Amino acid sequence: MLPNWPRGVKRGENAAMHPFARAIVRWQPRHGRRGMPWQGLSDPYRVWLSEIMLQQTQVDAVVPYYERFLARFPDLASLARAREQDVLRLWSGLGYYARARNLHAAARRVCHANGGRFPDAPEALAALPGIGRSTAAAIAVFAFGRRAAILDGNVKRVLARCFGIADDPATAAGQRTLWDCAERLVPARDTPVYTQGLMDLGATICRRARPLCGACPVRALCVAHREGRVDELPAPRRRKPLPLRRVRWLVALRAGRVLLEQRPSPGLWGGLWAFPEVTTRDAASLGRAIGCRIAALRRLPALEHGFTHFRLRAQPLVAEVRDSGRLRAPAGRRWVRLAAAANAAVPVPVRKLLRELAAAR
Repeated sequence: MLPNWPRGVKRGENAAMHPFARAIVRWQPRHGRRGMPWQGLSDPYRVWLSEIMLQQTQVDAVVPYYERFLARFPDLASLARAREQDVLRLWSGLGYYARARNLHAAARRVCHANGGRFPDAPEALAALPGIGRSTAAAIAVFAFGRRAAILDGNVKRVLARCFGIADDPATAAGQRTLWDCAERLVPARDTPVYTQGLMDLGATICRRARPLCGACPVRALCVAHREGRVDELPAPRRRKPLPLRRVRWLVALRAGRVLLEQRPSPGLWGGLWAFPEVTTRDAASLGRAIGCRIAALRRLPALEHGFTHFRLRAQPLVAEVRDSGRLRAPAGRRWVRLAAAANAAVPVPVRKLLRELAAAR
C-alpha cells in the first residue's frame, strides 16, 4: 500500500467521496479557472474540439484558435464536409498537426458511421482517431456527465505528489499505478466539477516549478508537502539529448510567386505546404528538379525549430527563377503568390520565412 493511498475507495458508482475529491469539489467553484470559452458547455462537439486543442498546448494559445475554428466550422457536419487543407490552414501555427488530421477523420467517422452522434462511453470515444484514454474520459465527463478518470500530465503531477507515488510516470508500471489511483478517486457525484478542479489545480497551483503549496486545497493530505519532497515528485523524466536533423530548403521565387510542396501524410507536417527539400546546392541541378532555369542562388542563415523528439536545422537556398512563359509545377507542388503564401496551410518556420521574403520584395 502506498503512503496516503486512497484506502477504502472503490471504483464502483457508489464509491464514497474521498477527502481529496471533496476538497477539490469545494475549491473549484471559488478558485478554479474562469473565462475559458468551452467552460460549462455540454455540446460534445465543442467539448471534443477544446480537449483535442488542449493536448500539449497552453490555454492562452488555444483560445484564439478555438474561436476561429468554431467561426469556420460551427458544428460537426460542417467540419466533416470540409477539405483537409482548410482544416490544416486554420490549425496552422498550433502545432502537432496530426491532431488536426485526426480531428477531421473523427468528424467524418462520427457523421458517416454514427449518424452524427458522438458516443458517450469513454471506451467508444477512445476508438475514434486522435482520442486517447484521458481525452476520452474528459469528453465523457463534460459532455455526458459520465464517471471517468482523467490522467494528463498535470494530473499525474498532482497525484504523484499528493499520494507519494515515486514510480516513473513514463514507465508502464508508473502508468498503471497512477491510473489505479486516478480511478479510485473519481467521485460518484459532482464529477465534472471534480475533473475541472483537478485540471485547474495542476495548471495553476501544483505547478512543475515553484508550486503554490500555501494555496493548495489538498496540502493537508499531500505526502510531498509533508515530507519536503515536492521537488522530487513526480520522478524526473530521463531526458536524452535531442538529435539534430539538417535539411536544405529550396526557396524558388518567380514572378512574385514562390514554389511550395505538400508534405506527405502521415509524417512531419503531413498535409501542410512547405519548401521542397533538396540534397544539392548546384544551381543547374536544382533548376532541372523544378523545370526552370535558376538565374541566381543565395543562402540565407539557417533556421532552427524544436520538436518533441528532435531539432530541425533548415538551410534556405533562395533561387531567383528568370524563365519567361507559363508557370507550371510538378504534381504535389504549387506556385503561390508570395504575398499570400504565409496565409496558406504552412508550418510556423515556413510562415516566418515567407513573411520575411514578402517584406523584402
